Order: sequence, then structure tokens, then C-alpha cells
Amino acid sequence: MSRLPFYLIVGLLLVAGVAMSIHRHVQFEVPWTPGEQRQVWEIEAQVNFIADGGPAKVNLALPSTQQGYRILTEHTASPGYGLAFLEENGGRRAEWTTRQATGDQQLYYSVQALVAPSSRQPLIEPPPLRRDIVWESPYDTAARQVIERAWSRSADPFSFARELITDFTEARQGENARLLLTQFDRSPLLVRLLNQAGVPAREVSGLLLEHGRRRQSLTPWIQVFDDPEWMLFDPRTGERGRPDNLLLWESAGHAVLEVEGGSNSRVGFSMLSRNQPAAAAVRSELADDTLLNFSIHSLPLEDQALFQTILLIPIGALMVVILRVLVGIKTSGTFMPVLIALAFIQTTLITGLIGFLLVVAVGLVIRNYLSYLNLLLVARVTAVIITVIAIISVFSVLSYRFGLNAGLTITFFPMIILSWTIERMSILWEEEGPKQVLIQGGGSLLTAVLAYLAMNNPLIRHLTFNFLGIQLILMALILLLGNYTGYRLLELRRFKPVTED
Repeated sequence: MSRLPFYLIVGLLLVAGVAMSIHRHVQFEVPWTPGEQRQVWEIEAQVNFIADGGPAKVNLALPSTQQGYRILTEHTASPGYGLAFLEENGGRRAEWTTRQATGDQQLYYSVQALVAPSSRQPLIEPPPLRRDIVWESPYDTAARQVIERAWSRSADPFSFARELITDFTEARQGENARLLLTQFDRSPLLVRLLNQAGVPAREVSGLLLEHGRRRQSLTPWIQVFDDPEWMLFDPRTGERGRPDNLLLWESAGHAVLEVEGGSNSRVGFSMLSRNQPAAAAVRSELADDTLLNFSIHSLPLEDQALFQTILLIPIGALMVVILRVLVGIKTSGTFMPVLIALAFIQTTLITGLIGFLLVVAVGLVIRNYLSYLNLLLVARVTAVIITVIAIISVFSVLSYRFGLNAGLTITFFPMIILSWTIERMSILWEEEGPKQVLIQGGGSLLTAVLAYLAMNNPLIRHLTFNFLGIQLILMALILLLGNYTGYRLLELRRFKPVTED
């Protein structure tokens, strides 16, 4: 029978698992290792205005995920105000409203922004060109000559914007530029000239991030479009590109702050930088649950903690398959060591080993007495289960009385599994003797310890929880091991006489 379909399935599982993991790392910046640190900026915007005594409405532009930064969390403090987050003309805004406000008012908005250098530049629709640009004399002549001069030295919209802005710097400022600057502000003037030349552009507002700064204001930037790309320009110097410490706060070309029912409005910014584990930064990121971003992080924290343990079971199962199929270790029950290893994670290894040996040893003694009663199987196993519960209860009380709080964790052992383990070992003792009990019991304990070491490894815990594609890779490896038909390592002892000869 052809094995091609089998190897195709294994190959698809491997490719799908690796692709999902790489996509999650690249697209959502989930780290490969648990100790990585990421820089997070905590920014607070404080809105101040003097209310007129009647209804008030405050509209503030908000940042969104963009090239270089990803918004994690945002909070507001506005007692007595209603609050709504709005999506308007491609930008996010916060709107505070109240029926009555008098005197000085303060509203707060805080945001956490994760530094994400690999995040891509978002696609933005270019603004419509203004067709109603009218200049009064003599500014019309000056504007036309400035445009013609920059146009002759350019080859595309971006180079034209660079040359035009450079002509307004002090080093190259001519008479026409000086004349226009006496009547118009620099940034709106540059946008107006770019639009007149047929180049889509708009003025946006950005925040230059510096650790520990307070009462900072936004700076204007020129966003120039050459469909489908766009580029930022500094209107003061003509430098092209986004500085690494620039966070675009308002990128739709609208006012940053609008206040109705108040006067003397202003907004100031304070900022702090700190490092935090990359895994925590990813968990605090706003959920974006698409098919490709399918993750456990979208579940409640209680369920996340549960799945963090469940997703380790395939690692323990892989260890069992390797030790049984390749090494040839015998265990009491196929996957009983995995459940014991899970208990070790809760109890710690030394406490778990001592508790496991005590429970099984006492359980075997009591089970040996039950064998003389000639009970039916179901009744006998039920009696063993009750016995195990009683043993665990007694050990827990005694350990607590002696001040050994670690002994209380013995309750994490799977009682039904322990009962069946005692039952199997007792039958094995009666049928094949104590040697086989020691072989299978020791093999089970060794497998459980090795599975515990693998499952409790911080790197493995991190990978299995954050990359669900790992489960497909484990499935492919187990399928490949299931096809192994060669000698086990422990079986090679049979050939020892041949090597001696």
C-alpha cells in the first residue's frame, strides 16, 4: 500500500504548523523566547478649558495603530462627562459631553503604545485635491513662481515636496517664499501649494516622544501621497521620512481639539517610557481575533490559565511516545505518566515524588488485603478509590499539623488514575512478581519525571501557549514516530553476546 498520502498529511501538518507560528511571530510580534523585553510608552493627554456654564462638548483626536507603534490600552478620566469613541473620516476621536460645566475643566486621556519597528505602514486613502484655491495679488504670482521653481528640479511628487519645502527654509528662502510666509502659516501654506500643483497632501499632527517630558505639544507634519504610497515631511527642514520617536496623533487632516461651550482650550502631553516582558505586551494588546490571529489570549484570564496547562499535555504525550517506541521503557498505563507529570507541575517535583510513592505504597498494602475478600472488580476498584482519597486526606492533615504546607499540594494528584495504578500494580505483583512491578513502576516514574522536565520548561510553556501551530508540529512528529518499526534501544541488549564473541 502506498505511503504517499501518509507522508503528504505529515508534510501538510508540518508546513501548516511552521507557517502559523512564523506568521504569528512576524505579523503580531509574538516573541520566540519568554524573556524578551519590549519598549512601551505611556502617554497622557490633558485637556484644559474654561467652561461657559452651560452644555459643553469636547472632541479630541486619538492615535491609532500605525507604522512603528501599536496601541495596547487606553483609559480616560472625566468625572461628570459622558464619553464616546468615534470613527470619523479615517481617524479616531474621543467625544466628552455634559449638560452643565462651569469654570476650569480638566479631562484626561492616557494610552499605552508598544514600540513595534516591524509593523507595516498602514494603507491610507489620499485626501481629495482642493480645487477652490484662490490667491489674492501679489500672492498668486509668488505662489506660481515658487511651484514652477520646485517643479523644474523634481521628478515625482515626493521629490517635488522636498524641493518645495526646502525653498521655504532659511538657507534657501527667496523673495517669493518670504512674501507668502508674511501672510500664511508655513504648514497650511505648503499643503495649499502642493494641492495647487496637483499633489495630494495634508497637514497632520505628531508627538515627539522623549522620556519624562511634560506639557509637550504636537508638532505639524506634511503627509504627501503618491498613490498607493505616502511619505512624511518635516515642514521646517524638508527632511523626508518618519523619525523613530514620532507618534502620529492626528492623521486625518482635521483639528486635534474642538471645544463647544468653552474657551481658552488647550491640550498638553506627558510621557514615560518603560520596558516590560514582550509576552505581557502581547497579552495587553487589543484583541484582533481573525482566523489568522486565532489565539488563547482572547479568552478570559481564568480560561487562559486552564489552557496554559492543557496545551502542555501533547508535550508530555510526545515524551511518552519517544520513551515507549524508541527507548522501550515499560509504563503502568499508557499515558498515566503524563497526568502524574501534570500533578508534579502543581506540587513541585520533590514533593510530588514523595507524595506519589507514599500513596502508592500504602495503597498497595491495603489493596493486598482487599484481594483476600474476593470482591468483584468494580467493587474492588471503588474501594481502592475511597482508600486513595482517605490516604491523601490523612497525609494532608498530618503535613499541615507538622507545618509542612507543601504536603497540602498532594491533593492535585489524579485520584482515579492513582487508584487504577494501584490496581494494575497489585494484579501485576500477583501474576508476574515484584520485579515487574518495580520495572513498570520505575518506568512510569522515570517517564513522568522526564515529561515534567519537558512540560515545565519556560521556553516550551511559552511556545505552546503563544503558538498554536506547535500543536500541528507535535501531531506530525507523533505520526512519524507511530510508523517506527525498528528495534528499541533497550532491546539491543539481546545482541550483547554477539558483540562479546
